[in-house]
Amino acid sequence: MKEYWTSLASLLGVLAFFQSLLQVIFPPELRFAFLKLFNRIFNVFSTYCYFDITEIDGVNTNELYNAVQLYLSSSVSISGSRLSLTRALNSSAITFGLSNNDCIYDSFNGVTVLWEHVVAPRQTQTFSWRPMPEEKRGFTLRIRKKDKSLILDLYLDFIMEKANDIRRKNQDRLLYTNSRGGSLDSRGHPWESVPFKHPSTFETLAIDPDKKMEIMEDLISFANGQSFYQKTGRAWKRGYLLYGPPGTGKSSMIAAMANYLGYDIYDLELTEVHNNSELRKLLMKTSSKSIIVIEDIDCSISLSNRKKNNGGSGSGSGSRNYYDPEMRCGGSGSGSNCEDGNNNSITLSGLLNFTDGLWSCCGSERIFVFTTNHIEKLDPALLRSGRMDMHIFMNFCSYPALLILLKNYLLYEESDLEEEILKELELVVDKAEMTPADISEVLIKNKRNKEKAVRELLEALKIKAERNVKNGGNRQKKNSDEIEDEEEEEEQEKRALESPEEEEEEGSDDFDEEDTCKKGGIQEEEKIK
Repeated sequence: MKEYWTSLASLLGVLAFFQSLLQVIFPPELRFAFLKLFNRIFNVFSTYCYFDITEIDGVNTNELYNAVQLYLSSSVSISGSRLSLTRALNSSAITFGLSNNDCIYDSFNGVTVLWEHVVAPRQTQTFSWRPMPEEKRGFTLRIRKKDKSLILDLYLDFIMEKANDIRRKNQDRLLYTNSRGGSLDSRGHPWESVPFKHPSTFETLAIDPDKKMEIMEDLISFANGQSFYQKTGRAWKRGYLLYGPPGTGKSSMIAAMANYLGYDIYDLELTEVHNNSELRKLLMKTSSKSIIVIEDIDCSISLSNRKKNNGGSGSGSGSRNYYDPEMRCGGSGSGSNCEDGNNNSITLSGLLNFTDGLWSCCGSERIFVFTTNHIEKLDPALLRSGRMDMHIFMNFCSYPALLILLKNYLLYEESDLEEEILKELELVVDKAEMTPADISEVLIKNKRNKEKAVRELLEALKIKAERNVKNGGNRQKKNSDEIEDEEEEEEQEKRALESPEEEEEEGSDDFDEEDTCKKGGIQEEEKIK
C-alpha cells in the first residue's frame, strides 16, 4: 500500500513538471489558438449547431430569455424530474422551470431540439452604475444543422406567442377606470386599476344556450382572426351592443367575456371626460387584448337619435338642448373651446371616431362593449356594423335560463325536479317576464331549503304572470293614447313652424290699421281748421 502511494506521488510530480514545461514552451496565445482550431474542426464534423440565449444582453434584459423560460414551463411541469418554482408579481399561478444546468427535449414540426439551462458564477465586477447578478444565466438551444433553416425563425416566433399566452393566463386580470378624466398621474397613466375578480362565466350565465354558444364562437373567431383581419384590411377590433331591460345580466355578460378570453377591462366613464381630445388620449393608453366598456351609454351623455331631434329643428332655439356643442360653447361649435372645463363636451362625432375612426386602430385585439336599456334613444350611426358589429338582446328570463339559475343556486339538474313542476315553470316563466336578477333573489332567500325555494319561485312567477295578463288591456290602451299624444305633438310642432309667419302677417296688418287711423285723424283735424 505504501509503494502504491509512493508511485502515485511520483506520477503527480511528473505531470506537474510537464505542465510547467508546456506553459513555458507554449504561451497562452498559442494554446488559445489551438483550442479555437480544435473547436472549428469539431464544428465541421459535428451535426449540431448551438445558440446561446443569455438572461442579460449587455445592460438590458433579454425578453427572449423570459419567453423561453415561460414556454418551457408548460412542458417541464409534466416531464421534468427536477424543477424550480416561481411566482411572478400580479400572477395567479405558479410557474415551473428548469433547474440549474438541467436539460429538456422539445419537438416542433416533427423536429427534436434540446434546451439546456446554463448557470455559471460571474467574474468579480469592478465599479458599475448597474450591478450585475452574481450568477450568469442563459439557455443553450441545440438544433441539427439540416433543420436550422426550417424551424429556427418559426420556432422562436412560436415561443414568443406561447409565452405571451401563458403570461396573460397566469397574470391577474385588471379592471381600469378613468376617475381623473384624461389627466395623467405621476407615472404618466390616465387609468387606475384594481384586480378583477368577478366570478361570472358563460357556464353560469343565465341566457339561452344557443345564444350563449353563438357569442362564444364569435369571441373565439375574433381572438384567432389576426390573419383574417390583416388580409381583409380591417382593424383588429369588434363591437358588441348589449341592450335590454335592467337586471337581465349585461354586466355579467361583460365579465364572462373577460374571463373567457383572459382580457383586461377598461370601464370608461364618459362623464369624467371633458372633451374629444381627452377621449382619444384614453384610447391611446389602453392595451391590446382588452375590453373597453361604456355602460348605460344613453344615460351618461346625450347621444339621442338625430332623426327625432331634427323634427323640431325649425322651431328656433327651443329645438336645441344643453348637450349641443354650439349651445355649450357660446355658439363656436367646438367643444374644446369651452371655458368651463367641468362641462362635458363630448360630441357624437368624437364618440364615433373613438369606436371606428383612425384613432381606434392604434391598438389591436380590442373589443368595444356598449350597454343600454333603451336602444331606441341611440343614434343609428352608433349602431351600424363596424362600430357595433353584434347586437345582443338581453331579454327576460326564459325556461332554459331558469334551469341554469336552478343549477347555480340550488344545484338542481333538470332530472332532479318533478315533471309537473317543470311543466308549470315552462308555461309560466315566459308570461311572468321576470329578469334573472329577480329570480335569483327569490332563490337566494331560500337557498338552504331547496323545495321551499322552488315553491316560492313558482308562486312568484304565477303572481307576476297574472298581473301581466290583467295589465295587458291597459297597456294596449296606453299605447293607443301614446300614439295619439305623439300625433298631437307633431301637429303642435307644425303649428309652431307656421306660427311665426302668421304673427308677422298679423303684425303687418296691425301696422297698416294704425297708419290709416292716424291718417284719418289728421284729415279730420284739417277739415275742422
